[in-house]
Amino acid sequence: MMRKSNYLVIFICLCYISCGIYSFNGASIPKKAETISINYFINSASNKQPILSQVLTEKLKDYFTQQTNLIINKNNGDLTFKGEITKYEIKPMAIQSNETAGQNRLTISVKIEFNNIYNDEYNFNTTFSRYKDYESSQNLSDIETVLINEISNELVEDIFNKSVVNW
Repeated sequence: MMRKSNYLVIFICLCYISCGIYSFNGASIPKKAETISINYFINSASNKQPILSQVLTEKLKDYFTQQTNLIINKNNGDLTFKGEITKYEIKPMAIQSNETAGQNRLTISVKIEFNNIYNDEYNFNTTFSRYKDYESSQNLSDIETVLINEISNELVEDIFNKSVVNW
């Protein structure tokens, strides 16, 4: 019985190694890839939020650092990201009988260009968009930072999944 379990462990290890670099977060990164470059996100939205570029850029860097073994490289990484914030918009939602909004929606969209020098078929140029609703009775300046962080976390996860999870 002990011998069978040893063979099973060896078999699982061989399967794991033969599949290339695979992690438990689902990331599938080419074996040769060692570095990643994430350029500072340009804010081209008509409504500009001063902290948004830095928040998105740093959150994406942090996420890749935490979830992969890739090393951040300022330029010419094996995987590269260029980002542009294209929308920062607040719209009224849930109009009430007195013609006032019961809720507002903050929407952030970011256009991402991703390049993988080892596999061109994974390259993309895609816009990601996420939003959060909040009560119109709340002052945006009181909750804006929280909303930006929540939306940014979702956007970063979407970008990560599209670029290296490939599911």
